[in-house]
Amino acid sequence: MQRQRSFTRTLIPLLALFLAMSWSAVAPTSAQEKKTEKSLYERLGGYDAIAAVVDDFVMRLVTDKRFERFFVGHSNDSKKRIRQLIVDQFCEAAGGPCVYTGRSMKTSHEGLGITEAEWDAAAKHLAASLDKFKVAQKEKGDLLAFVSGVKKDIVEK
Repeated sequence: MQRQRSFTRTLIPLLALFLAMSWSAVAPTSAQEKKTEKSLYERLGGYDAIAAVVDDFVMRLVTDKRFERFFVGHSNDSKKRIRQLIVDQFCEAAGGPCVYTGRSMKTSHEGLGITEAEWDAAAKHLAASLDKFKVAQKEKGDLLAFVSGVKKDIVEK
């Protein structure tokens, strides 16, 4: 009996050590896989790339007659603030280090009467900006999926 207890006392630590060693051999593979998975933020090219796309997108909106009513009365500084909020929102949504500090999409667009046609035109402008900067199809799709997710809070009519 004494011999069996001694054997069990030896066996349990050995099994625990074996399991720990087995786990440590598997864990780096999982960690390595996670390291190779880049965030959308990284795949888009980081902050400067997102800012370049947003600059082009905002310029398209501001110069499109269909969107004139949304920018009337805004100073250049206010337009810059809108631009920065979009950069921050895209950056944060893509997994970047930015923090979006603006109001919710519902609150900031409520009462503007944005139509489905205006939404579609803006989405086409964003897609054109992404194409201009040769954003890969997967990343373009991922960013447009985020944007599509806020559509219900923006379109009123």
